[in-house]
Amino acid sequence: MRRRRGPRRALRAAPAAIVLPLMTCLMLISCAGGDSATGPKPPNIIVILSDDIGYSDIGSFGSEISTPNLDRLAAGGVRFTNFYNTARCSPSRATLLTGLYPHQAAMGHLATRPLWDEPGYLDDLNKNAATLAEVLRESGYSTYMTGKWHLYGMNNASTPEELAADKSNWPVQRGFDRFFGNLSGSCSYWDPFTLLSNNTFIPPGDGFYYTDAISDTAVKFIREHPEGKPFFFYVAYYAAHWPLHAPEEAIEKYRGVYDIGWDSLRVLRFNRQQELGVITPAHSLSERTETIIPWKDEPMKEWQSRRMETYAAMIDIMDQGIGRIIAALEEKGELDNTVIFYMQDNGGCAEPVLTNRMATPLTEEQKVLKPMPADKVLQVRKPEYTRDGRFIRTGRGVMAGPADSWLGYGEEWANVSNTPFRLYKSLVHEGGISTPMIVHWPEGLEKKGALIREPGHLIDIMPTCLELAGVSYPAKFNGTKTIPPEGLSLLPALRGEELDREFLFWEHEANRAIRMGKWKLVARAATPMYFTPDDEERWELYDLESDPSETVNLAAEQPERVKKMAARWEEEALRLRAKPWPWDNPGR
Repeated sequence: MRRRRGPRRALRAAPAAIVLPLMTCLMLISCAGGDSATGPKPPNIIVILSDDIGYSDIGSFGSEISTPNLDRLAAGGVRFTNFYNTARCSPSRATLLTGLYPHQAAMGHLATRPLWDEPGYLDDLNKNAATLAEVLRESGYSTYMTGKWHLYGMNNASTPEELAADKSNWPVQRGFDRFFGNLSGSCSYWDPFTLLSNNTFIPPGDGFYYTDAISDTAVKFIREHPEGKPFFFYVAYYAAHWPLHAPEEAIEKYRGVYDIGWDSLRVLRFNRQQELGVITPAHSLSERTETIIPWKDEPMKEWQSRRMETYAAMIDIMDQGIGRIIAALEEKGELDNTVIFYMQDNGGCAEPVLTNRMATPLTEEQKVLKPMPADKVLQVRKPEYTRDGRFIRTGRGVMAGPADSWLGYGEEWANVSNTPFRLYKSLVHEGGISTPMIVHWPEGLEKKGALIREPGHLIDIMPTCLELAGVSYPAKFNGTKTIPPEGLSLLPALRGEELDREFLFWEHEANRAIRMGKWKLVARAATPMYFTPDDEERWELYDLESDPSETVNLAAEQPERVKKMAARWEEEALRLRAKPWPWDNPGR
């Protein structure tokens, strides 16, 4: 495990007293492919990652949204309350699967098409970074994935035919035995762009809804998995990323729930978080972002409520699917020996998504149905018309949910999602990088329902899973020298111990942060994706022990600490390939 050594300044708060049985924690077999003659079967591992969901959006972290299955995992497992992602879709996925910071995996920005030639920003998953699926498959695990990939640079290709010219960074080529999902980022839930079965592009079929398809295919793969062999499963939900799409009956369940508005809802969630203990007495409810008007002054309350009703329905549907996955494990008698991780790829998303202006009525031409053949593979990420021929509408006033709508829930509700924190996805303040993390393992966790306040990060998932499986990370993979993971195994934290970690690092679109002990240094670029000399002076300093909500900036009071931590950020930025970066030259 590669990590910088220095004075022992573990990132910690009061750890929970949790004991792992010696058999599972200390005597894991060294060969993951072992049978009953050589030792107990190592645990199955399921990693569930959801998309664009905020810190307070599931029930066990304060939400009013119905998530009984995730709540069951939390009650029967443990919750990490200080867990971090990397603030954006592709970087978080690269980090989770490799144990590296995203720039080391060449995923410093977003897997769409490569825009820069700096090593950390090629935005096509690095071949020097062996994936968790690749390592576990070599060690005897079956490996499955359903859902959003978003780690393929697309190489300036745009159509499925062009994309298929290079499959080297597709899921099956990066370690998964079976895959169902999509390659790209945003897409319709009713008709996803780049939908794949293994290596073949497919149309969605009748009655298709992407979240259900991800869950139901996961259930299928689990039921078809051969007895006696461990499996690793990566379930990468697209929910609840925009566009806001859900069946009408699912939205109806939340009708009227959000008529109280964002101001009241944030207070209710904050109070619930205090009752649950997921936040401490040191947390405060951050001020509403100044660009958000008070709910009482909102002129389009019905439209705003509908956006959040749809968002809630999308999370509810995901949770129901997780329930079916749990049931499939129970049917096979595998739940007790399966470690389930749940986490989110970034904070709530404040992107306006085509709602900066009022919607306009359909023109006569747009009213004409233009259906697409049922067997035709979608050629663009956002088509003009639905598969059954309806024009897709955007703008303020368009009601969320159906296939002919395309919008997000906006900054107003993202502020609620990230309760009690401030700021959002793409930014590296707590609201952009904080995620709930649940670990459920009946055979391996003695204390149930505990809270772990030890800070963790997506870089830790790879080393944790490898220790669970009794597998060492390879120095070479497929003849290529690998980059050792940066993360730490979380098993000591599950035992109530401190993690021996010196720092955690972030960079995204010239937004920067480093956490060392209880101190966090963070800066937001004045202009996203463009770094100027003035941005060097934008550092903010927070004591996360006394001010975990980042409300009192101590930079002016402690200039020496700022200077020292900023220098360390620069040092690590060079080592981790966040620099050289493209942000100081927008022409590139």
